[in-house]
Amino acid sequence: MTLEEEFAARRTHVLLPLAGRLETHLKGLFDEFPRIDRISVRAKSVDRFVAKAEKQENAKQKYNDPLNQIQDQVGARIVTFYASDVERVRLEIEKYFRYIESKKIVPESESEFGYEGRHFILFVPEDLIDEKLESDKSVEFFELQIKTLFQHAWSEAEHDLGYKPSSQLTSDQKRRLAFTAAQAWGADQIFDEMHRQTTATATG
Repeated sequence: MTLEEEFAARRTHVLLPLAGRLETHLKGLFDEFPRIDRISVRAKSVDRFVAKAEKQENAKQKYNDPLNQIQDQVGARIVTFYASDVERVRLEIEKYFRYIESKKIVPESESEFGYEGRHFILFVPEDLIDEKLESDKSVEFFELQIKTLFQHAWSEAEHDLGYKPSSQLTSDQKRRLAFTAAQAWGADQIFDEMHRQTTATATG
């Protein structure tokens, strides 16, 4: 059986049902949490899994056991209204999940604009794992991304434009993408500041 066939079978029998249970679980945890636009969980597509499994680093295969090494076979996303809500959601996540990785992703230079978000690699809660599955067929981890509406919208469009194998962006096009990232960052700052100001006025 090829890697593609193995993953396709895992996706159907393990990942899709797990994604459904995990989405229900997260929505229950955040049911009364304010200013969350959406919560979604998906199983990685076969094409994207195979493409990631075939990645190379330093002229060598990055993964020698991709079915066990790739940790975002199930990916969750929580999208918030405002930038300050990302931190509030992060703190809530850390109350209920064990994690092996938590990082805030920002551009390397203060003068650059690009992808931003909070990423976790979390352990799947034991009560969400199908007990009927053999241990080597289940997955232990899932990826969680927490983003604002503007971060989410920008990253989705940027991913679609920037990662098409059939075309390479020109320098001017990359500069335009960076410009839109700056606009998204600015919008987040303004809306978050206005939210805090209006909240303080209402409670003052």
